[in-house]
Amino acid sequence: MKKKVSKIPFNGTPEQEAQLMKIIDEHKHDKSLLMAVMQKAQDVYGYLPMEVQQMIAEGMDVPLEKVFGVATFYAQFALSPKGEYNISVCMGTACYVKGSQTLLDALQEKLGIGVDECTDDGKFSIEACRCIGACGLGPVLTVNEEVYGKLTPDDIPGILAKYQNA
Repeated sequence: MKKKVSKIPFNGTPEQEAQLMKIIDEHKHDKSLLMAVMQKAQDVYGYLPMEVQQMIAEGMDVPLEKVFGVATFYAQFALSPKGEYNISVCMGTACYVKGSQTLLDALQEKLGIGVDECTDDGKFSIEACRCIGACGLGPVLTVNEEVYGKLTPDDIPGILAKYQNA
């Protein structure tokens, strides 16, 4: 699955940048710590926008292409911000054969965003994930840590309403 780069403008704070620069300064002596720096940067920002990748590349003295390559290769890195409510649709075999693709389609249509994207207001993001271990409840989705199972596309508006009004 190809990761999408966020369309939301980067809005890092000076405090976040100071944190990142401190992390880079502590690790720049060893280029093998690139991934650790990227993990800590994602902890600071919640994702790895291109601007942050550029700061890491310059600070660690590695090519931007290397930073981007690591960010896009490993599933743990996100190139788009996560919403206040991150919705994960299980696309594992059991859920998929029970209709998880229709749930994903309904979510994308209702929220007007695609997979690995975030709504403009920062409230919702959608991701497709592999098995979450709730196969008997398939198809399943989670909203942050809350699990919803045995769903149909008709359930989507009610689930979203719970969080839109929160």
